[in-house]
Amino acid sequence: MDTIDVMIFIGSDSDLPIMSKAGEVFDGLGIEWRMRITSAHRTSDRTPVLVRDAMNARCKIFICGAGMAAHLAGAVAAQTILPVIGVPLTSESSPLGGMDALLATVQMPPGIPVATMPINGAKNAAWHAAQILALNNEGLYQRLVQARIDMQYEIEFKDEELQSELAQRWLAKNAKKEA
Repeated sequence: MDTIDVMIFIGSDSDLPIMSKAGEVFDGLGIEWRMRITSAHRTSDRTPVLVRDAMNARCKIFICGAGMAAHLAGAVAAQTILPVIGVPLTSESSPLGGMDALLATVQMPPGIPVATMPINGAKNAAWHAAQILALNNEGLYQRLVQARIDMQYEIEFKDEELQSELAQRWLAKNAKKEA
């Protein structure tokens, strides 16, 4: 396995649509990442092996996305002292809308922490991992600063478009009144 910065574990291929958004953030920031499917419950012997393999590849952070019982992040955190970020996911088979996954991810015993993101918060997990990595990477730090500036400009641009559209509507509405 090549050297990687972040390993993303997902509990099922059904988690891919949400969790692939983290990969998109990493790609945009130039962060090396990999993704594997493993389950805390259905592949309990395999998960620790994948954690060790990632650590041998100099992985610095783990992100784990899972729904329902969502024990994947905790199972990974039990195997490493590296940062683990948990992403609770919604699941079609769960009537709780992701709250079960959120509670399972956030409730960890002392000494085995998991930084927990919002339900389906894969993008924020990636941004959080990038911020951790930037502590020792000036180039990444500068890319994050630029990304924030770009976000600001994007919002300001969208507001300008909105204001223009509203002004046109107002003009059209007042033109009808005068006619």
